[in-house]
Amino acid sequence: MDTPMDRRRMLSAAALGTTAALVGATAFGSLAPEAAFAATGPAAGPATAPDLDAPDPNFAEGRITGIAGTTLLVTGSDKTLWRIRVTNGSSIWKLRPTTFDRIAVGDGLYARGARLADGSLAADSIWVNIVNLQVHIAAIGRNVVHFDHKGRRIVGHVVPGTSAAVYNSTPAIGDLSLLKVGAHIQVLGAWLPDTNEIEIATVYAAA
Repeated sequence: MDTPMDRRRMLSAAALGTTAALVGATAFGSLAPEAAFAATGPAAGPATAPDLDAPDPNFAEGRITGIAGTTLLVTGSDKTLWRIRVTNGSSIWKLRPTTFDRIAVGDGLYARGARLADGSLAADSIWVNIVNLQVHIAAIGRNVVHFDHKGRRIVGHVVPGTSAAVYNSTPAIGDLSLLKVGAHIQVLGAWLPDTNEIEIATVYAAA
């Protein structure tokens, strides 16, 4: 098992271009969208529950304001300025596992990695435009679900072959036909900045 020091050493070496090893970030943890919220979700047990008053130096969130080479320039929601270095050891999620060229200025992100001596973050996992919403289903159409989120309508697009549903905590399946208007569900997905709509990754619902 990789220790935090092993992880930091590998990411630092990758960021500096001194490693030839192409080690997927999933060696350090899951790239599944649920992992982006693991530290604050119900799966986090007492031993791993974070001190919410203490910022995690190895976690970043915000909007991408620029891309310089393989470094993402990000402004956090609290105005923190981040430099996130994407290495050949970084794993990227944008609705599904993807590649660096799919990241664009204006995208939002969550990133986990290891802080380097120069203050930048060498990313092992990046979740681009990920959203985690508690919603009610307002309407259902062909490959689209209309959500009510705190009184605001959001259009959720079903992406065939990618979108999945978890009913009653059973394994995820691609059939979303059991969703019902009026049901309260949780949605993980990818925000579409141009339209303010989302693409659905996984919904959690009662059948």
